[in-house]
Amino acid sequence: MARKIIAVIGGSKPDAKSLKTAEEVGSLIAQNNGVLITGGMGGVMKAASKGAKNAGGLVIGILPTTKKESANPYVDIPIVTGMSEARNMIIARTCDAAIAIDGKYGTLSEIAFCLIFDVPVIGLDTWDINAPIIKAKSAKQAVEIIFEDILK
Repeated sequence: MARKIIAVIGGSKPDAKSLKTAEEVGSLIAQNNGVLITGGMGGVMKAASKGAKNAGGLVIGILPTTKKESANPYVDIPIVTGMSEARNMIIARTCDAAIAIDGKYGTLSEIAFCLIFDVPVIGLDTWDINAPIIKAKSAKQAVEIIFEDILK
């Protein structure tokens, strides 16, 4: 059976709490044998990538740039798109579920694409919109929801 691909989406300039949460989420995804996919850059993306990598996980970065070198240092597989925010659609199409942490309009677009494509979204201190986002109170709960309820 193919490994599940879990997106972590979120702010590029989050607060310390969101960074800690993202790193924990990344670690828990790896511990559950999931593959992490992010936008490959800084902030929540880098923190989740660090957590996954330090837990022995595989990290894919869908880069908005035209250079592999722009990926954060924890990305194993950088995918160069040169598409800026349009790369968010690739992340949403590729993942089996997504966890949104913090974030601004880029994160909102990723949430929207996931919902359009019927990809479940778990929210941790992110957009509070009138949409079917499953709210979680902790990194552990968010990952448990994905692996024990949604993807079982």
